[in-house]
Amino acid sequence: MTPVHRADQTEGNPKEHVRHDWTRSEAEAFYELPFADLTFQAQSIHRRNFDPNHVETASLLSIKTGGCPEDCGYCSQSAHYDTGLKATRLLDQADVVATAQRARDAGATRFCMAAAWRNPKNRDLDQVCEMVSAVKALGMETCVTLGMLTPAQAARLGDAGLDFYNHNVDTSPEFYDKIISTRTLQDRIETLAQVRDAGIKVCCGGIVGMGERVEDRLGMLVLLANLPSHPESVPINLWNEVKGVLVNDTAERPDPIALARLIAVARIMMPQSVVRLSAGRQYMTDELQALCFLAGANSIFIGDVLLTTKNPQRERDAGLLDRLGIKSRLNQSKSTRSQRQARV
Repeated sequence: MTPVHRADQTEGNPKEHVRHDWTRSEAEAFYELPFADLTFQAQSIHRRNFDPNHVETASLLSIKTGGCPEDCGYCSQSAHYDTGLKATRLLDQADVVATAQRARDAGATRFCMAAAWRNPKNRDLDQVCEMVSAVKALGMETCVTLGMLTPAQAARLGDAGLDFYNHNVDTSPEFYDKIISTRTLQDRIETLAQVRDAGIKVCCGGIVGMGERVEDRLGMLVLLANLPSHPESVPINLWNEVKGVLVNDTAERPDPIALARLIAVARIMMPQSVVRLSAGRQYMTDELQALCFLAGANSIFIGDVLLTTKNPQRERDAGLLDRLGIKSRLNQSKSTRSQRQARV
């Protein structure tokens, strides 16, 4: 029997039935559908909730790099591994704001700031809150990822006007302890709850290609889809090759069609969430990215670098979106610059 996602009808318009009781077997049934049937369901749901020809563009900056005490087995910034990365101090606010302004002018609508901490010290959080306020003053959405938070720290970020907090679950509950031992999955879920209580939107996803099974990838989606509220943003990362880390021994990049299937299942199970193609896009062909957009992805990071790893160049992204007829601030920014140059 072909599984079908339900939609309620309200005043003649389809209204998505958002569920929080998904089972692993349901996720597997979607994933195993003929590819045309799976993408048709995902694209139909996508069109009921989003403009199918629009992609959100965000930019990401490491505001404090390296020296993290966590032992996440995929991370170049962990102090447990010799990756050749030099630890840095927290950036000055002026440098962060200047980078955010360049990102805005290049076409980003959201600016994400990441610090390699297990949890922030209150004095550091004060500086981050000032950064958040300053970036919001540029007219951009704001996001930070700082590790675990106390309720008071989450409230402080909410008071500063933070729009999104990123805190990934990374993988399935079954695979989690294969890659991390210094922070439990429950620690992460508690931080997500504290962020929600502070009135901040959640950005939460995971990483594929670390040696996990397909069942683990689907288990991660079930975990996310069964949270009390779906994350507003769901980043799907391809693991980036990093020398010296634990995951090197097990890493295997997923088959391209398998990745598109995963995106489609995410769209079906979390119909109103923005699904982002995040780290690892430099390994993806234009054709694979197009398949993922068709399957329901509708957000990307722009910029040549994501934290400490590479990202497709801006012109490549703009060219791809143009060829697909997909609108974004990236295209608008490019068009505006071209018009300005033509007038000159």
